[in-house]
Amino acid sequence: MVAGADWWRGAVLYQVYPRSFADSNGDGVGDLPGITARLDHIARLGVDAVWICPFYASPGRDFGYDIADHLAVDPQFGTLADFDELLRQAHARGLKVLLDLVGGHTSDQHPWFQRSRARRDAPEADWYVWADPSPDGTPPNNWLSVFGGAAWSWEPRRRQYYLHHFLSSQPALNLANPAALEAVLAVGEFWLRRGVDGFRLDAIDFLAHDPALRGNPARPPADGQVPAKLFGLQEHRHDMMDASIMPILRRIRALTDRYPGTTTLGEVSSQDGAFARVRRYSAGEDHLHMAYTLRPLRGGFDHATVRDLLRESAGEGEEGWPCWSFSNHDVERAVSRWNPDRPAAPDPRFARLLAALLLSLRGSVCLYQGEELGLTEAELTLEQLRDPFGLSYWPEFRGRDGSRTPMPWRAAAPQAGFTTGQPWLPVPAGHHALAVDRQEAEEGSLLQVWRRLLRLRRAHPALVRGSLRPLDLPRPLAGLVRDYAGQRILALFNLSGEAASTVLPMPGGARMLPEAAGLGGRIQGDTALLAPFGVVLAELETSDRTVPRRAARLIRA
Repeated sequence: MVAGADWWRGAVLYQVYPRSFADSNGDGVGDLPGITARLDHIARLGVDAVWICPFYASPGRDFGYDIADHLAVDPQFGTLADFDELLRQAHARGLKVLLDLVGGHTSDQHPWFQRSRARRDAPEADWYVWADPSPDGTPPNNWLSVFGGAAWSWEPRRRQYYLHHFLSSQPALNLANPAALEAVLAVGEFWLRRGVDGFRLDAIDFLAHDPALRGNPARPPADGQVPAKLFGLQEHRHDMMDASIMPILRRIRALTDRYPGTTTLGEVSSQDGAFARVRRYSAGEDHLHMAYTLRPLRGGFDHATVRDLLRESAGEGEEGWPCWSFSNHDVERAVSRWNPDRPAAPDPRFARLLAALLLSLRGSVCLYQGEELGLTEAELTLEQLRDPFGLSYWPEFRGRDGSRTPMPWRAAAPQAGFTTGQPWLPVPAGHHALAVDRQEAEEGSLLQVWRRLLRLRRAHPALVRGSLRPLDLPRPLAGLVRDYAGQRILALFNLSGEAASTVLPMPGGARMLPEAAGLGGRIQGDTALLAPFGVVLAELETSDRTVPRRAARLIRA
C-alpha cells in the first residue's frame, strides 16, 4: 500500500456501487453490511482505497445521486452504525475509504430545497439557482439538461424557474451563495469527523455557471442529423465550467487540509479541454489533489486513442495529478465498449491488455467493481431497465444499467451469490462463469492477472510515481517508459488481434518482469515479440540513460 500523507499519489482506488456489490439481507439491493462482508476480496486485490458511491437518504430517482439528507444512511443500505463498522473494518485491512460528495445538486425532497421553493425570503431562498421567466413565460435562457429537455423547471410558489443540470428532481445548488457553500462543507466535515479519508467530487464542471445566465451558442451537428441527446447541440460556455469554480475548489481543499492524510478526487466532464481542466483543477497546493475525466470513456479504442492517452498521461512539466479509469457506473464497461470483435464475446487477452495499460499510466487509478473479473456490459431489455436516462432515450441509448448489474460471487449459486432474493437488476447468465469463486480457483484468470499486476505496481516505484515518456511506435504498437529514482520500466502493447514484433525502442538490456508472465509478450535479444493483444513489461538497464530511438522497426509476425 502507498504510505504517507500523499498516499493518494499513484494510488489505486476500487469503486463500489453499493446497490450492486453485495446484498446481506435478501431484499435484492446491495448494502453496507454486504460491502463489509466482502472487504477481503478488495483487500486481496492489493488496492489502496475504496470509493463508495452514494448511500445517503434519497428518493432514488437517480439511484442515490438525488440526495434528500447528506448526513443519513438510506434505510435500504443500512444505518450509520453499519457505515462506522464498514469504515473500521476497511481501515483494519489497510484500506482508505472515500465517499461521494455531491455538491452540485440535491433531491427536490431535500429540506433545503423544500424551504427554498416555499418563499423568496426563506433563509435558504438563494441556496439554489432561481431565475425569472422571459417576458413570454419561457425559461430564462436556452440551457439544456444532460438528461434531455430544458435545464429549467417552473416553480409556481416562487413564480420563478429553478436550474437542474440532470433530472428536474435534482435542483442545482447555488455555491456562489456563501451559506450554501458552507452547508456543503459542513456535510464534508461531518463525514471527515467520522474518519473517512476523502471524497470523490461528483460532476465538478457543473458546480459553477455564468452568473449572468447568458445563453449557450449553438453547435450544429457535423453530419447535419439531429442527435438523440440534444445536449450535444450547444457549446457549453455558460451553463458549466465557469472560472468561479476555482474559489469553490480552494474551499473544499482547505477543508480536507484540516484533516491530514485525506484527499479529494474530482470528476471532470468529457467536454472539450477535459485534460487541461484535470490539470488546472488539481494544480498547486490549494486545489483538488487529483481529478479524472470521462472523456477517454466515451470514445472508441484504437492506436490514436491510446497514443493520446499516453501523451496526456505524460504531463511533462505540467502541474496537476490525473487519475485514470476505463470503466465506471455511468458508462458502458470498457471490455465491451472497446473490444474490437464486438458484438462477439470479448477476447480475454484484450481484457488483460486493458488491465496492464491502465496500471501503467502516470497518475492514480480507479478500478470499477467487476472490472477485475472482466464483466461485460449487460444486454438488458426495456422492461428490465431502471435508469431514468435509459428509459428516456431507449433504444438510441440504453442507459447506464448495463454496467450496474450485480457482482457475481459464486458461479453455481442463485443470482451468482449476490442476493438470496430477487436482484434489483438481473444477473446476466454469462456473468456466472466469471464469478469470483471460479476465478479464485483458475490459474491465469483475469482476477489473478489483476492481482499480479497490482503487486508489480506496488513493487516498482517507477509505476507509481515515475515520469512517463510515450514511445514513437508504428501501428499497431504503443509503448511507454516509466522512470523514477534510477528505475526504468518499459511497457509495450500490441493493440491488434495479430501477432507483431519490434526492435526494442530503448538501447541496452531489458529484463522481463516475472509478474508479466502470461500476458503474451517476451523479449528475444533486442526484439520484443507480442502475441495478439500481447503486453511486454520489462525493467531496463539503469546504466544506459540514452533517449529512446525515434521510431522502432516493426516486424510483422
